[in-house]
Amino acid sequence: MTGTAAATALAAATAALALAGNAVAGGGRYSFDGGSPAEQAQVRGALDASSFDWDAVPLTVTIHIAHGASSRATPGQIWLDADLLDAGTYAWGVVQHEYAHQVDFFLLTNAMRAQLQTVLGGATWWRSTQSGLAPDGSQKHAQLASERFASTLAWAYWPSPANVLRPHSPSDEAGGVAPARFRTLLAALLTAEPQ
Repeated sequence: MTGTAAATALAAATAALALAGNAVAGGGRYSFDGGSPAEQAQVRGALDASSFDWDAVPLTVTIHIAHGASSRATPGQIWLDADLLDAGTYAWGVVQHEYAHQVDFFLLTNAMRAQLQTVLGGATWWRSTQSGLAPDGSQKHAQLASERFASTLAWAYWPSPANVLRPHSPSDEAGGVAPARFRTLLAALLTAEPQ
């Protein structure tokens, strides 16, 4: 990417961030493994656009960026496709979705997951051989409550027309619960006294 192209991409990310609304929460703690400065700026823009307090995740997450990578997350790790990030704000919902998995991994308890699943739907929280969902990923993404949670968090805290996770029907991953209701429920769960 030329200097002019990188500057243009950064300017576009900055402009999109300004239009994204009043995101006042923290942008999270993370480090990068790979990615150009423009691709890393897209990640920062995506997290800053959200009103979710990503700083609630209690560790530094490593974000791996590589061309052709399958976007996914494991505890403390996120992988993002550089080609997707090169698409600009189109990638932001996906970035937020993958970081939302860190919220799940480090802030939710099994009791919280059970309560959320009753609202979000899904056949099971995670894919497993016991769940009846294929561990190779051949089952629908939306059948997993963990994916519905991540998509709903991304949509509820960045309800922008630019968000690729914007639901078009109640059956969409982020369509099972209204954003305000989800934010209220999640805030109550995350601030509840431990049992």
